Amino acid sequence: MALEINNKLTEPVFAATANGGEKRAYVAFLAGNGDFVKGVVALAKGLRKAKSKYPLVVAVLPDVPEDHQKQLVEQGCVIKEIEPVYPPENQTDFAMAYYVINYSKLRIWKFVEYSKMIYLDGDIQVFENIDHLFDLPNGHFYAAKDCFCEKTWSHTPQYKIGYCQQCPDKVTWPEAELGPKPPLYFNAGMFVYEPNLYTYQNLLETLKVVPPTSFAEQDFLNMYFKDIYTPIPGVYNLVMAMLWRHPENVELEQVKVVHYCAAGSKPWRFTGKEENMEREDIKVLVKKWWDIYNDKSLDYKNVIGEKGGNPDLHKKQLVEALSEAGVLQYVKAPSAA
Repeated sequence: MALEINNKLTEPVFAATANGGEKRAYVAFLAGNGDFVKGVVALAKGLRKAKSKYPLVVAVLPDVPEDHQKQLVEQGCVIKEIEPVYPPENQTDFAMAYYVINYSKLRIWKFVEYSKMIYLDGDIQVFENIDHLFDLPNGHFYAAKDCFCEKTWSHTPQYKIGYCQQCPDKVTWPEAELGPKPPLYFNAGMFVYEPNLYTYQNLLETLKVVPPTSFAEQDFLNMYFKDIYTPIPGVYNLVMAMLWRHPENVELEQVKVVHYCAAGSKPWRFTGKEENMEREDIKVLVKKWWDIYNDKSLDYKNVIGEKGGNPDLHKKQLVEALSEAGVLQYVKAPSAA
């Protein structure tokens, strides 16, 4: 019997929501002991600068060092440790070797204490408030469309004939020769979704039986949610390559979220020597990232000390977050009564 894919977000979704409320959060993913922690720290500060009213949850694998977790907690993040998700053994031939660990992102569907979440990769920065995306209608999977023009797509018919969904009229899809046009395809570095235990389990079961693909969890999520995927404008996830692949589609002053995913574009590793990295628009965006990362006034400890804040409440939240992260053990003192 074929495996049923539950991507319709039906009854099991809302039954799993904690308290039946509208609790919301951003969520990022972190693995290993490398320098990606800088990206997540900057993301936390960027959301704070944009005056988001929702927390940043960070799903961390067990191999993330305690001091990295502590850095994130000190920036006001909520840490949730997750176990890795590995694809079947036949699914290890990816466009990039490190993609294999990205299947662990599927664990975020079990964060059902939140009714809706916005996922952001660690190499993303939010420059303007996007809290309004939480108000999008339920029952959909929202993300920005990707581009088929990169060399990593060279194995596909789209790349071979020059077709791209970013400019569908430039090269029309030859249905007579290749059949129906490919379905819309999103970049999985940023998306709006609804956590749900039934969907979570179904994602893991489906992963065991689907054929291997080049783009790992991104291809998998595109397959799984294709019936409920709803595109949102590219300003919510500017993939760097759009600047030179499809400049006609980019209004840089309107961009709210930048995805530093092109080779050489990670701000904390930036040298300007890789291909396309000499561009002035790239340098401007890298500087904007560093301006946020280096801004001490955006540190959580500084923000909670601002006039009008509730220091006792913030201290309680910080201690609880530290305890949840395993950075310290916290035992409530007995009542004075």
